[in-house]
Amino acid sequence: MLAPEGGWIDKITNLKQQMREFDQVAAVIRRDKELDEDAILNELLYIKERINKSSGILTDKEKTAFFFVVTAEEMVINDTIKAAGLFSNFDVPLSGYIINRVLPAELKDMDIPEYLRNRLGMQEHYLKVINDRFKGEILASVPELERDVTGLPMIAKVAESMFSQKPVGGAG
Repeated sequence: MLAPEGGWIDKITNLKQQMREFDQVAAVIRRDKELDEDAILNELLYIKERINKSSGILTDKEKTAFFFVVTAEEMVINDTIKAAGLFSNFDVPLSGYIINRVLPAELKDMDIPEYLRNRLGMQEHYLKVINDRFKGEILASVPELERDVTGLPMIAKVAESMFSQKPVGGAG
């Protein structure tokens, strides 16, 4: 009887040995999974920290200034109002509004095409809307220029217009 019992014990021992090896492999896999989960958690914490730091900078009026540029057109005004609301929802302060592409009011006294006369009438209406809606927050008004603002000479021209004492296009 010793022989059959010895074979049975050998089988049990071998199975137990295999189980221990599987347990060791499983432990390594579980540890790898924990390491992966730790890495994911660490990455999420890093992202959260960066978002909080960025948010702190974006909402600090001493460090960051946001200005909305608006033109005298209904859709642009409505989009600007919506965007300002979103900024407000996230406590991002606005530093003011700049009115862009203002046609000179004195054009209406000149002999100009009807299209341009209509644009001036529309502009007059929407400048009033802008002035009423953003009263006290309009920092500058920039005229319609002869070409796109590219290059230093055109940037200087815009800066001169923005920082001159005389408001352009009736904005204040």
